[in-house]
Amino acid sequence: MNSPVSEQLQQKVSNLPELPGVYQFKNIDGDILYIGKAINLRNRVRQYFLQKKGPVDRIGVMIKKIADLEIIVTDSEVEALILEANLIKKIKPRYNVVLKDDKSYPYIVVTNEPYPRVFVTRRVTRDGSKYFGPYTDVKAMKSSLNMIHDIFKVRSCDYGIDQDVVSKKKLKVCLDYHIKKCDGPCEGLVSQERYNLMINEVVHLLRGRVGSLIAQLRGRMEAISEELRYEEAAELRDKIHQLSVYNERQKIIDPNLVDRDIFAIAHEKSYACGAVFNAREGKIVGRKHNYMSGTNGSTESEILELYLKQYYLEAQEIPSEIFLPCELQDTTAIRQWLSDKKLSPVEIVIPKIGEKAKLIALCKANAQLLLDEYRIHKLSQKDRSSKILLALQKDLHLSILPRRIECFDISHLHGTDTVASMVVFVDGKPRKSEYRKFKIHTVEGIDDYASMREVVRRRYERVIRENIQFPDLVVVDGGKGQLSSAVNALVELGLSHNSIDDNPRATFAVIGLAKRLEEVYIPASDQPLTIPKSSPGLKLLQHIRNEAHRYAIEYQRTLRGKRVITTELDLIDGIGKKKAKYLLETFGSVTNIKSVSHEQLVKALGEKTTRKLRKYFDS
Repeated sequence: MNSPVSEQLQQKVSNLPELPGVYQFKNIDGDILYIGKAINLRNRVRQYFLQKKGPVDRIGVMIKKIADLEIIVTDSEVEALILEANLIKKIKPRYNVVLKDDKSYPYIVVTNEPYPRVFVTRRVTRDGSKYFGPYTDVKAMKSSLNMIHDIFKVRSCDYGIDQDVVSKKKLKVCLDYHIKKCDGPCEGLVSQERYNLMINEVVHLLRGRVGSLIAQLRGRMEAISEELRYEEAAELRDKIHQLSVYNERQKIIDPNLVDRDIFAIAHEKSYACGAVFNAREGKIVGRKHNYMSGTNGSTESEILELYLKQYYLEAQEIPSEIFLPCELQDTTAIRQWLSDKKLSPVEIVIPKIGEKAKLIALCKANAQLLLDEYRIHKLSQKDRSSKILLALQKDLHLSILPRRIECFDISHLHGTDTVASMVVFVDGKPRKSEYRKFKIHTVEGIDDYASMREVVRRRYERVIRENIQFPDLVVVDGGKGQLSSAVNALVELGLSHNSIDDNPRATFAVIGLAKRLEEVYIPASDQPLTIPKSSPGLKLLQHIRNEAHRYAIEYQRTLRGKRVITTELDLIDGIGKKKAKYLLETFGSVTNIKSVSHEQLVKALGEKTTRKLRKYFDS
């Protein structure tokens, strides 16, 4: 292997099976760096370490950080593809191309109830309800929802209505019934069968099947007219008219009335935008888009493949045709996956000329426009962050802009479970993947100064050892005492808090931020700096300090909870810390220990200790 890897990792790679599956690269801390899939795990993973030295791109940087490898073998390439897409969506590894903001987009849900409701939600739960979206164009979504409530008499209340509620007359009709916006299912004024027939019509509309819905309603209207039910027929006539007006507004792109999705990608450096046009019955009924990050070094085909997999992972409906601007590496596997999910063949087409190619070009133009808007928005945010950092630089009299800030905080409960946290902010924004938490090893009781000294020393010992990027500014939560402890730890490591001659990257400042009066201290002075309370730079420091405090408290509470559980077992005669730890590791929790069989406990502890354990729990 050309890349320097440990003997253990090299042995793992050499022994990989020649089977389909998913691989996960991890760093020295066990964090997942990258998730990929392969039809042959051994061949695919070996390629990463056999690459010749070339330009340092995203993957090249990632390879240098690989310390461990984990694989999941699957029965087929299609299974590997689905598993990879699910894991990337859940874990969002740093070096994968990842969709941004996917959780913030709303859906329209048709609930799984005897009398379903239709409303907007941002939370998807697997309860049998039907979800349509996500809608990246909120205005279009609201327009669709308003049209549904204008045409259909869907109940707007949030009561749980079933036959028991109706028969016992627990509810009364509301204003919606009197203004003819609802048929009154709460009092049984409309049958469950008829109400759900209307909900099926709503689902047809949400799926873009407007033409077939109109034809279906027209057939029912004619049948009802023949039965002389003219009032019901008039209602259907009005529905048909409203739906026809809506249908005529949609752009016809195919006279053959084919269902298809049209995809395109626009990408520049580390950002990309994926756009999709949804065409149903030959008409464009919707447009969606997603932004992606970490795309630098990726080809259009790689980005498109990821977008396609993430898009259809949660899709409610898959069309019979999919138009793409370029070939995919795993076209066959993706086609098979989508066909299996749809239960009918799905065609993937790459149009080169004619009207179909123009549709791809139109979709790409939309993606590029959206990406340009996104980049302008990001630049305006970055400009605001730059102004705050410039204000902070001026407040602290720093020689360089403090783009990377690391902040430390100590937390304990009356001298027990003492922990520390370190949070990292880059360009004024939190970088949570680089947050770290520490258990304090060398300090007994309450000694914040010594605890701060230990954690700062441990952090920058590792920075030096692993050649990690130094910060521009180090912030410690506290006054002169904590600040002096941090500076002493740096001096012990041969570092200066102003500059390091043999490492020009390691030029940084150290300050203390005292909570009581929000005073900022620097090593060279016993008096705090005079910084206006309204300074945006000071507000940023307070925000960073509060985040470090939150992270430390969270970790300290976790340890305290574990300690409390262990102490309960320690109360039992004959069970010390080692046996308590063994029991928790074996059975998972105290509750599980109480419920396991006598034989299992005897096997773990012996007859004598088991009797003592049972006696304690029984009492």
